[in-house]
Amino acid sequence: MNATAETRPFEAEVAQVLHLVTHSLYSHKEIFLRELISNASDACDKLRFEALGKPELLAGDTDLHIDVSVDKDARTITIRDNGIGMTRDEVIANIGTIASSGTRKFLEALSADKKADANLIGQFGVGFYSAFVVADKVTLVTRKADMAAGEGVRWESSGTGEYTLESVNATERGTSVTLHLKADEDEFLQPWQLRSLIARYSDHIGFPIRMPKDKDGKPSEEWDVVNQASALWTRPKAEIKDEEYHAFYKHISHDFNDPLAWTHNRVEGNQNFTSLLYVPAQAPFDLLMGGRDERKGLKLYVKRVFIMDAAEQLLPAYLRFVRGVVDSDDLPLNVSREILQQNRNLEKLKSACTRRVLDLLDKLAKDEPEKFTTFWKTFGNVLKEGLSEDFANKERIAKLLRFASTKSEGAAQTVSFDDYIGRMKAGQESIYFITADGYAAAKGSPQLEALKANDVEVMLMVDRIDDWMMGYLNEYAGKKLRNVAKGDLELDKLGGASAEARKETEKAAEGVVKKLKELLGERVREVRVSTRLTDSPACIVLDEHDMGLVMQRLLKQAGQDVPTSKPALEINPAHALVKRIETDSAHAADLALLLLEQAQLLEGVALEDPAAYVRRLNALIC
Repeated sequence: MNATAETRPFEAEVAQVLHLVTHSLYSHKEIFLRELISNASDACDKLRFEALGKPELLAGDTDLHIDVSVDKDARTITIRDNGIGMTRDEVIANIGTIASSGTRKFLEALSADKKADANLIGQFGVGFYSAFVVADKVTLVTRKADMAAGEGVRWESSGTGEYTLESVNATERGTSVTLHLKADEDEFLQPWQLRSLIARYSDHIGFPIRMPKDKDGKPSEEWDVVNQASALWTRPKAEIKDEEYHAFYKHISHDFNDPLAWTHNRVEGNQNFTSLLYVPAQAPFDLLMGGRDERKGLKLYVKRVFIMDAAEQLLPAYLRFVRGVVDSDDLPLNVSREILQQNRNLEKLKSACTRRVLDLLDKLAKDEPEKFTTFWKTFGNVLKEGLSEDFANKERIAKLLRFASTKSEGAAQTVSFDDYIGRMKAGQESIYFITADGYAAAKGSPQLEALKANDVEVMLMVDRIDDWMMGYLNEYAGKKLRNVAKGDLELDKLGGASAEARKETEKAAEGVVKKLKELLGERVREVRVSTRLTDSPACIVLDEHDMGLVMQRLLKQAGQDVPTSKPALEINPAHALVKRIETDSAHAADLALLLLEQAQLLEGVALEDPAAYVRRLNALIC
């Protein structure tokens, strides 16, 4: 648009965010300073990177810095940087419109609970809009580094439904944000208070943050640097306090909460790099909403120069919840995503970062089990993806997996494969598991009856991803993993009936087995006497290499073609319902179908004709 000045409405999503920010963050008012300084730091980072190829962008002003000043008479705070600056179109895109940054998805996740909303906003990163927590008007003046002085832009809004844009003369590049404070926000007009907040939240920023020196109680034209102005990850670990690690995490993640854990390492040798990697205490909103294809990755630096904000090539997708920075001495400064994909050092860097994260999770599991439980509840299903993606670390990932079991006291109590192996029965050679749509369905499955009777523990895998995941994990620590719903369980080795006793049972049941085969026909692959059942009348069993029923359902729901394989019906010939099929010839056909359909329902299989099932059941009951 060519007009010099104009008034524009905010997009609907921005208006919603502004409303939530001003009404939900009353307990985190001071966060505005951290967010605005963080934005200023990003602008300086971007200019330093762009200037590698275009030194003229610096125009002799190479001292990148951030200034914070207070005008008590005007009741304003101004945060100014001499970074990259913005054009008019970029102001509109970055401030008037934020749907492209995932805000629409963020808003779809909001609940009616104000506390939950504040949590989500924290994960999202309120950024520029946090200014309206303390200000009733915000004025922004900016000029792009490569633009003429007359191409500056002035943006102003009261945080309601609209904002104004105006072309101005800006003699200096960069951006200044001036907050006109609300009447009850006098505490932020005290320079000592702002210095304290900068020390708490922004001490790690790698650019000098300056405030005017006080002379005789009044600000002067001289400036003090009020932060350490050195990248946190470059400092020795022994000199860094936990509070500083926490503040840096909040800076890069825009999370209100402290991280769950972190690992800080400097590697020298064939490769030279520093990594500071964090595991959040709760899932970032983009992990939940964006999925695998919309992930933030790690911030990449080369020799302390910021290169890119979301270098997803530095960690595999199953570790996409990790936040942090990697600073390499070996990558070229002109690196791009395309160059990264071709760089031979990248795979080594990725492997090293992956090892660091897995080492951190191992340490949590051993030394801080309560924290690891928090991690597992939050990120366990994401970690499971690694079994299909990262063959080199498959055993390490499997070691971290946790599941409920038949010996757990409820779904929340979980065990590892190592726990399971440590209490296996004498003579037991396999790790037994079952997949189901929920804890109750898994624990109540008739397929567990004989194993429970023989005191054999079974892992209960109840998440939707588990059936798919187990297709990539056939054994652990030399022990085969066996799905109790597939194949022959060989229970005679675990205290079950002997081979001779089984043969006698099968011979005695030949009549009912034959009759069921005739009555069910093509509906089943075969009918046989079960070694799994002790109380239930029947269950359906797949062949060893058949696709699991849970996986079949998921694929069907996704509109995928599913390989058709008929299950086997296993029966308990001692059960009254099975015996009745031999004696009640008038209802034998209905009883046979009822037996099969009950077994299918227990496995979550959708019946072809539910109405007919109900009619048969009612007829038999009456």
